[in-house]
Amino acid sequence: MDLVILAVAFVVILVGAELFTNGIEWFGRHLDLAEGAVGSVLAAVGTALPETMIPVIAIIFAGGSAATDIGVGAILGAPFMLSTLAMFVTGVAVLLVARRRLTTDVMSVDTAVLGVDVRYFAVGYSVAIGAALLPVEPAWPKWIVAIGLLVLYGHYVKRHFDENGDGGTEEDLEPLRMHRLDRDAHRQDPARPRLRIVNVQVLVALGCIIGGAVIFVGAVERLASSIGVDELLLALIIAPIATELPEKLNSIIWVRAGKHTLAMGNITGAMVFQATIPTVVGLLFASGAWSIGPGSYTAFASAAIALLATAAIFIPMARSGRLRGRGLLIGGVFYLAYLAFVLAIVLGVGS
Repeated sequence: MDLVILAVAFVVILVGAELFTNGIEWFGRHLDLAEGAVGSVLAAVGTALPETMIPVIAIIFAGGSAATDIGVGAILGAPFMLSTLAMFVTGVAVLLVARRRLTTDVMSVDTAVLGVDVRYFAVGYSVAIGAALLPVEPAWPKWIVAIGLLVLYGHYVKRHFDENGDGGTEEDLEPLRMHRLDRDAHRQDPARPRLRIVNVQVLVALGCIIGGAVIFVGAVERLASSIGVDELLLALIIAPIATELPEKLNSIIWVRAGKHTLAMGNITGAMVFQATIPTVVGLLFASGAWSIGPGSYTAFASAAIALLATAAIFIPMARSGRLRGRGLLIGGVFYLAYLAFVLAIVLGVGS
């Protein structure tokens, strides 16, 4: 039964992702926003909601040491998954599309936009992880770090929204999927939907994404429990894969459409968001658990790998001025290395 639920939830997420990518592009076009604002802010925040809810619910509403540990693990797991597995999946998609269309795997990305994202991520996440080295008591230094991260993300959003629109036209956008539901507007102008129906489609898409992710994670947890999967493996590897599905699917859809800046910005923007906003929740409401020490080494090791994977992918981009699909595949190497590390701990190797 759980396998059927998994399949249904995946389809719901896929439908939501397709509606979301289509709707958010039209939303950005109506507001004359640049691709950086659309991909790195609007799309990233929207599709980051499912995994963001896990630490919020675990830390603020569930309470208890076990729930807090799960929340901290989820906060650290999101940037790790984005910088490793999501990059790898996107790289594979780029290579497959390039092979089918007989083109190169050089991505048509705005390297300036991605460079901004990566710098903000590196600074924000490094500061957040550095806060874990502060003493458990008093807690106020971590609160100051949390305020600083909020300011950093606010500045990041402002920078993207201050960018000029790309001046594109409606012809390069797919028709809005729900435009026909707005009958009068569709009859008057079949090419350009009204903002209100765009908003409706985006909200419906987010509902599908969030609802599908919640159902998917629940089914994964029940299935893992029934076959005896270790809780550590579930918290650090399996659940984050499920909650990162929206970003992966969105990016694949945009890669197929040849919109690489949106595809990559959806991931790098989510990395900036996950490195700051959920981390603020941990610093404010679970400051005692946000500490590197016995019991948390495994979780915080994922943060170090996330930073290393990001550097390995984007430093070559900064040097050459271009990003290749094959360069994203290195994220898979880092993911497999961490997976082997966690499996060794679960199986008790070296204990």
